[in-house]
Amino acid sequence: MVSGVDVVARYGSGTLTGPLGDGEPRLLAVHLAGLRGAPARDAVGIAALPVEVRRSLVEQLLSLEGPDALRLGWLLEALTRDLPGAVGTGAALGLRGQVLDVWSRWRGFELASLLRLVRRCGGDVPAHFTTLARMTTPLPDPFDAPSSGGRADRGSVSLSPGEAWTDEVIADLPRLGRDWWDLLVHASTATAAKPSQKWDRGAAALVAVVGAERFRATLLRWLAPAGGGWAPGDDGGRPVEPHNVTVLRGLLWMLSGLPADPSTATARAVGAVVGASLRKVPGVGPRSAKVAGAGVFALDRMEGDAPLAELARLALRTTHGPVARQLEAAVQRRADALGLTREEVEELAVPACGLTAVGRREQVLGSATAEFTVSGTKVALTWRDAAGRAVRSVPAAVRREHAEELAELRADAKHAAAVLTAQAERLDRQFLARRTWAFAAWRERYLDHPLVGTLGRRLIWVVAGTPCAWADGALRTVGDEVVEPAADARVELWHPIGREVAEVAAWRERLLRHEVVQPFKQAHREVYLLTDAERATGTYSNRFAAHVLRQHQFHALAGARGWRDQLRIVAGLEVPPPVRELPGWGLRAEFWVDGVGEHRGTDTADSGAFLRLATDRVRFLPCGAPRGGEAPGGDGRADEGARPFGPVPLEDVPPLVLSEVMRDVDLFVGVASIGNDPAWSDGGPEGRYRDYWRSYSFGELSATAATRRELLARLVPRLAVAQRCTLEERFLVVRGDLRTYRIHLGSGNVLMSPGDEYLCIVPAASAAAPGEVFLPFEGDGILGIVLSKALLLADDTRITDPGITSQIRGGARA
Repeated sequence: MVSGVDVVARYGSGTLTGPLGDGEPRLLAVHLAGLRGAPARDAVGIAALPVEVRRSLVEQLLSLEGPDALRLGWLLEALTRDLPGAVGTGAALGLRGQVLDVWSRWRGFELASLLRLVRRCGGDVPAHFTTLARMTTPLPDPFDAPSSGGRADRGSVSLSPGEAWTDEVIADLPRLGRDWWDLLVHASTATAAKPSQKWDRGAAALVAVVGAERFRATLLRWLAPAGGGWAPGDDGGRPVEPHNVTVLRGLLWMLSGLPADPSTATARAVGAVVGASLRKVPGVGPRSAKVAGAGVFALDRMEGDAPLAELARLALRTTHGPVARQLEAAVQRRADALGLTREEVEELAVPACGLTAVGRREQVLGSATAEFTVSGTKVALTWRDAAGRAVRSVPAAVRREHAEELAELRADAKHAAAVLTAQAERLDRQFLARRTWAFAAWRERYLDHPLVGTLGRRLIWVVAGTPCAWADGALRTVGDEVVEPAADARVELWHPIGREVAEVAAWRERLLRHEVVQPFKQAHREVYLLTDAERATGTYSNRFAAHVLRQHQFHALAGARGWRDQLRIVAGLEVPPPVRELPGWGLRAEFWVDGVGEHRGTDTADSGAFLRLATDRVRFLPCGAPRGGEAPGGDGRADEGARPFGPVPLEDVPPLVLSEVMRDVDLFVGVASIGNDPAWSDGGPEGRYRDYWRSYSFGELSATAATRRELLARLVPRLAVAQRCTLEERFLVVRGDLRTYRIHLGSGNVLMSPGDEYLCIVPAASAAAPGEVFLPFEGDGILGIVLSKALLLADDTRITDPGITSQIRGGARA
């Protein structure tokens, strides 16, 4: 294989006269980037190369894309040293678009090279370059004066404009005074993983000068945009600019050194910054893992319940490995200090967000009353005037006279929604946690808690051996009998596995009759029993093998479900399979996947990560077994007398564990498969996945889809278009006026009769069930898509979208 050294040798010797071969410009750029410096340039003889060779090389290097483009500033400067000005200017301008795409990773010396190149060639410096230059130079000291000795005496701040919070800081500085400048200078020295005692002492002294509470109030105002978007009008689609990471980290450290905040505002603001920092940027990763880590450190140092609540909430939802481990350690330290288990800390740390009754809060602001109500995992804020009449919007007097209280109320509503989502996910994982509670503690934490009670009262529990749920002010059985257990009775979550079919059906019917929307599937939860094929294979299941998944979507979903996974990259490094640890059962589940495709760019992201994965087996091993491997020697034992750590026979896996793990894997396939994406109907690159897409889109139903079918059998008769709908084995058949449509219950994709033509309808990203349709649980996006398409296609003559009507009418005319 040709290396960068080979290419350098060919050019350095002056023997190359033709164009570079495939991939050689990239190899040359990568190699020379590692040798940057005057001696290296002299060694390879760049400046001595013939003019035509250098001109050709410039043109070819400009075709590079992605990270390699970042290495070209100084190389292009050297290659164009005595070439005509137009060549140099063209080289600089040719990279401009690529520079802007990766601006946060741009290195100052490379930008300086390009600026010198343009100026030397007599060209104008583009406005985009001017902006970038500002981002690589220190922020001017607004208090600099010749008599004071200049900035060198007081230090400088590398704070880059262009992000909402930094623009606010820069605008505030002249008004705040030079004491705040000194604070920022100190914050810009936060280059270590955590502050030293000396750093903390310096920060405390500087904060004391401006006043602790004034510092807190100002910093919370600065952090508000940092916890949302990073730049004006930006949706968070780019990383934190590197110069700003250090300053923001230092400010978070300073905030954590303040006296405890009796309100929840400080902890919530820092938690919001952590969450925003962990949002993914395509091809890059989190916006800033360093900022997120600094926020976790800050929360860990703060005293009180509010920081603990934020740590627990973030721990439930964070999938970025290093930050997730930092959160786990922080929560465990708090638990150890309190003498509680990790699970108890998570339960006790859930904030009420100002609610005074289960799912309800009222607050009087002047002559108006705000009503804060929880419905599902959504929080609604409504208003009544002095006469008690409902009003559509916030009264003007409230906006004018109670702006701070209104802002706090809105912040509480937003925070409550985030907490509810995290708590619903935590409860959904409790089936495998083997968790039980004493009735008195359970009632306090799950039934009567102002916020969590809105979830707990919609679930089915087993109390002292009796399945029951909350209804009409009491715990009741499926037959409506009141349950009154003793205070020490044990409570656990009800699961359908092992239950009589009649009992499961009765609970499902009760949910529909009382229109109870469960926060996740419980009564309608899929049950996965061992199959004959799995008994034959013995230690592994191929039930979900041979699927093609979108890797990044799978990776995110696996992390949210408690699985550990590493992205697979084209470098060919061996990566262990995704795993879910099940310590309560002494087991670990593995789901084997592998990257597919060979073409960089088509099959990989710029980072080198595979875009798609092929699925393979699911198996179980004892806790502590090597990931992805068998025992040394292949005999299934580490040594004589040691416990076995080879694969566990599936018949020995507890039915609940098998069912829940298979449900996770079914979810991964159902959500991340390219088969349920209408955009893949052509089979993707070179049509290579056409057969898979067709077989998945319209093939046999999975257990999840089978459950969906059972529910639709009850829901369809309630639809306004019920007379036009019929359920078949795998399809909901909808009779329109122009065509008849078959909606697949697994993928939500549609075939039109006659001819079984595919009808492409791309659902909105936030597609949900129509408002007129009651669903007894949250979280099944495909069910909402099926129902929405049924209502749309039943009245196909009124469809106005030309992309849909052209497909329907084109086939109808044929």
